[in-house]
Amino acid sequence: MRRRDFMTAIGGAAVAWPLAARAQDRGRSYRLGCLLPTEDGSPAWLAFLDELRLNGFIKDQNLTIIPGGLDVRRDQVDAKLVSLLRAEPDAIVSGPDHYTRVVQQATKSIPIIAMSEDMVLEGLVASLSRPGANTTGISLLSPELDGKRQDLLIEAVPGIRRIATLLDATRTGQEHVKKLQSAAAARGIDVDVFGVATSDQALPALDAAKTSGAGAVNFLATPLFTIGAQALLARVVARRMPAMHQWPETAEEGGLIGYGPRFTGVFRQRARLVARALRGEKPADIPVEQPTTFELVINLQTAKQIGHEIPAALVLRADKVIE
Repeated sequence: MRRRDFMTAIGGAAVAWPLAARAQDRGRSYRLGCLLPTEDGSPAWLAFLDELRLNGFIKDQNLTIIPGGLDVRRDQVDAKLVSLLRAEPDAIVSGPDHYTRVVQQATKSIPIIAMSEDMVLEGLVASLSRPGANTTGISLLSPELDGKRQDLLIEAVPGIRRIATLLDATRTGQEHVKKLQSAAAARGIDVDVFGVATSDQALPALDAAKTSGAGAVNFLATPLFTIGAQALLARVVARRMPAMHQWPETAEEGGLIGYGPRFTGVFRQRARLVARALRGEKPADIPVEQPTTFELVINLQTAKQIGHEIPAALVLRADKVIE
């Protein structure tokens, strides 16, 4: 298997290009590899491609997306990476953290543009300002946002005394969980934790949460709860449980409340970083970015379905209300 450094023929300098049309060598074609659980044709993926187009990299014109890198399950990562590296990509888009870690172990030269819940905490980069090595990307601020989501859920369910927290048991640290529990305990609320290791464990965990007597459920940040999300949302409604979700889009798709950056927005943000890497900037010199815009979306249709009334004060603060 041949691996090579990615260098454009522009002298290796990180320069500012005034026009997207001049963002790359005229006449050159680029190869982009992916290792993502994201589905082909999803709104996030289409937004990613559109942002690349706006930056001068157009699929099937001067940009080839190496096949086989989308809708990749965790247990497929190693096999998919072998074929991906054989195709000699100019850059690789990866995430979540396990996917990126596998890529990092395989190549120290090909630029990696990752996205994870906390890239520094997970050890994917040295720091946000100086990521080092061949990796940069988007760090989603998830530990901080999980706490904000819990506060919003408590506000959405006045008088609640027990919350179920569903989390990814393979990645969520105990210290993070303890902070959430302590914050809730200060308000007289118990937090029961239900860990899952795969997306197909989410439905049984939700059933167990309902049986435990929890009055609401907080889905902590993880891709596990965005894979097969429709089945999960349907079960939440069937169990008549108020729920908080990581992405605003989830509330638009039938969840009760979503708070955070838009999934499509962070994919556009990552596409801009990909464009910089394809232009020849070294990932070590491209600071890791974080989301800057957060939205609160409340779905009153779902509230009606589960028989729950969201306090008017919270509804008034929402960026979008689905009625």
